[in-house]
Amino acid sequence: MYALNFYSEYYEEALRTGRKTVTIRLGDKTDKYKAGMIVWVTIGPRFGKRQKLFTAILDRVEVKTIDALSPREIQKENPEFRSVDDVVALLRRIYSSDISVEDTVTVVHFSPIEEYPLPT
Repeated sequence: MYALNFYSEYYEEALRTGRKTVTIRLGDKTDKYKAGMIVWVTIGPRFGKRQKLFTAILDRVEVKTIDALSPREIQKENPEFRSVDDVVALLRRIYSSDISVEDTVTVVHFSPIEEYPLPT
C-alpha cells in the first residue's frame, strides 16, 4: 500500500472537505505514483506518527514544469494559491532548495473512496 502523506496539519480540513484533490511533488514521481493506484491519504511528520484520513484513487498523474501548471491545479493544490509563485514558495519551504518555474513537478490528481462497513 502506498501513501500520499501531507506534513502540515493545515491540509487536514482541505483534504477532508474535498477542497484539496491535487498534490504537486518536485521531480518526476511516475515511478512511484500511477493512475489507478489505491493509496492512503495521511498527515503527519516524515518518519513520525501519521494519521490516515481516507483511502483514495489516483485519477491522473502528470509530469510538467511548474510554469505549465493550470490555475485549477494550483487551486486544487492549495485553495489559497493563485499563481505559480505560490507553488514555488511552497516547494522551497518543503524541499529547502532553490526552485524555479522551469523545474519539473509531478501533479497527482486524487479522489477519495467512500468506505462502507461490511454487511453483517
